[in-house]
Parts: sequence; C-alpha cells; structure tokens
Amino acid sequence: KKFTAYAVGLITILCLISFFVSQSLVTTLPSAPLLGVGRSIQSLSGSEAVSEPANVTRDIEDVLEQQRKIIATELKNYHFPAGKFNISAKNLKDFVPESGGTPIRSIIIATWRSGSTFLGDVLNSVPGNYYHYEPLLDHGIVQVRGPPLANTALRYINQLLNCNYTVMDNYLLYGQDHNWLFTHNTRLWDKCLSYPHLCWNPQFLSKFCSIFPFQSMKLVRLRLNLIEALLEDPKLGIRVLLVVRDPRGTMQSRKHRDWCPGQSDCWDPTLLCADLTSDYSAAIRLHKKYPNTFRAVRYEDISLNPYKGAESLLNFFGRYYGPTVKRFLDTHTKINVGGVSSTFRNSRVAPFHWRNDLSHSEVLSIQRKCLTAMSVWGYVKAHNASHQKTFNPITGSFKLD
Repeated sequence: KKFTAYAVGLITILCLISFFVSQSLVTTLPSAPLLGVGRSIQSLSGSEAVSEPANVTRDIEDVLEQQRKIIATELKNYHFPAGKFNISAKNLKDFVPESGGTPIRSIIIATWRSGSTFLGDVLNSVPGNYYHYEPLLDHGIVQVRGPPLANTALRYINQLLNCNYTVMDNYLLYGQDHNWLFTHNTRLWDKCLSYPHLCWNPQFLSKFCSIFPFQSMKLVRLRLNLIEALLEDPKLGIRVLLVVRDPRGTMQSRKHRDWCPGQSDCWDPTLLCADLTSDYSAAIRLHKKYPNTFRAVRYEDISLNPYKGAESLLNFFGRYYGPTVKRFLDTHTKINVGGVSSTFRNSRVAPFHWRNDLSHSEVLSIQRKCLTAMSVWGYVKAHNASHQKTFNPITGSFKLD
C-alpha cells in the first residue's frame, strides 16, 4: 500500500512538472493567425487578424511586389490610350498612383437591381483594375439624395478614389462582418484569402490600391445630382456612367431579394420613379456640361447587344476592349447559371422577365406611378395582359439634348 501511495504521488508530481513546462513553451512560441474550419475571413477578431508588426511590414512589401509583377505581365500587350479617348497618357507608369501617375477612374451609378453588377464586372474584366464595390453598403437600404447623408457618402467616395483607407474606420469595420464589400474586388480578395491579417489593414489597402492603373466603382445608393461635385474635380478625372432600367423590370427583380420588402427606398415604385425622373433632369445638365466624361445608358440596350455595348462603354471610359473582356462576355451573356445575384445570364432575355413574372395588375400599378419616368427614358406601357406578354417595352432611344 505504501509503495502504491508513493507511486501515485510520484506520477502526480511528474504530471505537474510536465504541465508547467508545456505552458512555458506555449507562451514563448510565436502565434500565427489560423482560419478555423467553417470560418470565413470576416469572422476573425482584430487580435487574430494581426501578426507580428515586423511580419506585417514584410508581408505588405511581398504582396505589393507580387502584384506589381502580375499587373506588368497582364498589361504587357495592353493598348494604352496615348491620345485616344481624350487621354494623353501612353504607358503603365503614367496611370499608377505610386509612380506619380493618374489612374483611369470609372464610376457606374444605378439603383438596386438595374444591371449595374453585370456592368461592374465587365469593367473589372479589364486587367489592372481595382474595384471599389458599392462603398456605401454600410449606409443600409437607403438612397442618398442630399445632406446630411451626402456629406459622408461623398467623403467615402473621394477617399477611396484617392486610395486613402487610413480615415475609413467605419467602412473597414463594416467590411469585416460583410466581406462581399471586398469579394467583388477579385484582385484584392485573392490576397485577402492568402494574407487574412492584411485584408483590413488600412496601410496595406492604401498601398495596394496605389499600384493599380485603373479603378472602377459601382454606386447604387447615390443619386446622380450629387456626383457633380466629383466631376468638377480635375485631379480625380472621373468618368461617370448612369445606368437606368425599366422600373417594371427593377421592381420584379427586387421581389426576389429578402432585404428589399419593407424598405421604402427599395420597395416603393413611387420613390424609384421619382429618382429616375430626378436622374433624368440631372443627366440633361451633366450631358451638356461634361460631354466627354458623363454618359447615360439603358440596361436593356446593353443587354440586347452586349459585345457592341461593352466596347462602346469601354471606349467612353478610356479602356481597351481586349481578349479578357471578350472572354468574360462569352461566359456571362449566353446561359443562365446561379441565383438571382448571378451575372451569368442570357442577356437578351434577362431584362424582360417581368413581362411573364408580374401580373398585369402589378404592372398597371407600377405604370400609374411611373408615367413620367417611363416616358423620358423611352419605356412603353403595356395595354393589357396579352399585350404585356409579347410587346417590345423599349423605344428606339431616349434623348438628353
């Protein structure tokens, strides 16, 4: 019995010694961020997403050098404007902010479910593009039509176009729990997946953005009249495309989004069409004042002839319609793949689903609230249920002159 007691005591002492030694080793080993099974990058806490400062600095430089090489390779045979499209710059360095260049900055303005995601992805198919996807996501399901929201919105946009993330705390905090803020920016998101501790680092983001020659931005919460403050800034040199869609198609598409019902700025066709009418008035003014840097298009016109439409839009933005764009169109405009947010669509059919999906009473209700908006943008009324199924809902064109 004594021997047994001594043995138990000895084993206990050895276990305690082993435990304290292992704890000592654990506290001295360097830690590294790990992505657990089933966890996405946005679920990392701030402490998990940051490694040793020296490693962060080294990783930033490594990533920047990797991406510089990728950009240089992808743009080796790129046709820079060199005087075309009212842009004199002729080589990569002329467009890269970190080299003192001015990037080509392209902005798409639309509203929810109006075709802007597809057109945003067309722009992003150009090599060397950095995509600011819906930077006003953290504003919620609202339309920014004026102060006070306009002040914050324009500040966001200006800072991002200048690659200044150091004053974007709320934006970055929101993004950590809503990673689709970055996922559409495919060149950035690739690095986020490989270097999660850098993804929300403002110093990294500012430097990474500054090595790209092209920037694009998609806005669905800002109304057109407010963008003039940015068009007036010669240092930004932005070009703005307004994309409009038949309100009947927009409302039909919004029916399939769970975040829209109950949100008046999204669910009320009266507000949608008031914005379309307001945008038309602003478009007339901007078209006259900025003929080379502002344009308006209907989503339906692009969808019916996506190759010609994409080439025309890229020319307007001062970008080359190259093989990467054609490959994107080849794979995204001929068949339907994915859910309601997918950009893989039969583009000739997608804009007109509403004719079969909406009842005629629903169409009549929208038309009554949207007579002016439909008229100025060139959309035709459906007269009865049978007419609705077969008619062409768009006229030849609209006029801003």
